[in-house]
Amino acid sequence: MPGNAHVYIVDDDAAVRDSLSVLLDACGYQVRTFGLAQEFLDAASALPPGCLIADIRMPEMDGLELQRRLKERSLSFPTIVITGHGDVPLAVRAMKAGALDFIEKPYASQAILNSVAAALLRLRAPDERDPSAVAATAKLDLLSPREREVLEGLLAGLPNKSIAYDLAISPRTVEIHRARVMDKMGARSLSELVRFALAAGVRTK
Repeated sequence: MPGNAHVYIVDDDAAVRDSLSVLLDACGYQVRTFGLAQEFLDAASALPPGCLIADIRMPEMDGLELQRRLKERSLSFPTIVITGHGDVPLAVRAMKAGALDFIEKPYASQAILNSVAAALLRLRAPDERDPSAVAATAKLDLLSPREREVLEGLLAGLPNKSIAYDLAISPRTVEIHRARVMDKMGARSLSELVRFALAAGVRTK
């Protein structure tokens, strides 16, 4: 797929743009970077189809707002959100709004490459449902009522302590339930768990 596959990086941090560009260029992708979300939005309609990697927090317009404005203009760029640890609730919101994945900083190079490859496959077959998400629908039935409540708390972007408070249990108990949810759902990361759960139809208020 690399060679004529396009990846667009939108991040106000020049070091992040440069490192991602070097990584993706070395793998054969056609990479273009933007320092501001508005710059990408202004150019988007004339760009070849491709994968968008956007930071969740940027000046003037953040990744969520960029995602919303692209949708308003019916511009489809499978999106990967880059997030800091404290921005996970925002990243979950981005996935609910249609982002394919979120990756926490500091991120591993392979995590970026895997996510980009998946996003570009979705670009080629936009209506094809993720087979792992189909399996996740069945796996939801394996969760206990309490595990389902913890899952819904995670989808709401709540930290363990907030989930513990809402359910009147200890944070340690939340951690145990969270680990069991990850195991039963077959998720290797929080972003994967969120993606599986949303694709399986789990919704939060």
